[in-house]
Amino acid sequence: MRRLLDGLYNSAAALAALCMVGLLVMVMLSVVSRQMGFNVRGTDAYAGYLMAGAGFLALAHTLKKGEHIRVTLILNALKGSWRKALEIWSLGFASLLSAVMAFYSCKLVWESLQFNDMSTGVDATPLWIPQLVMAVGTVVFAIAFIDDFILELLGKRQQQDSGEMLRNE
Repeated sequence: MRRLLDGLYNSAAALAALCMVGLLVMVMLSVVSRQMGFNVRGTDAYAGYLMAGAGFLALAHTLKKGEHIRVTLILNALKGSWRKALEIWSLGFASLLSAVMAFYSCKLVWESLQFNDMSTGVDATPLWIPQLVMAVGTVVFAIAFIDDFILELLGKRQQQDSGEMLRNE
């Protein structure tokens, strides 16, 4: 099961990376087409869709690598059972919120498909297509939080050290 979940998180991250490459292609196409005197319609809209896709698809992998921003001031002050209780409460609440976000993202895709929603730009893209990428990203994110919550309950959660203490900005 662990290999399956890690594969899911890594696959979502790989898709996020592909979205970033697609974003680069859209921006470069837009710049080059303007320099050459013609316009490729819809590049701005597709760049936006790809940017959102990259962000949402990378959420779970970023969480599992310990790179999400956490406010650890209180957590670091606590020891033993108090710390574990706060971790369990935080992960339980985050699991609930991410599951709600995933549910409503999927509902949005379904409603856009039912109502045949189209983008208002010149590209006239059915909105369920870019929304589907967001929904997949939020579902994988919810799975990652639930995974961390269960691992914390079982005492098997290993936190990745992101090295944020080493970064002084």
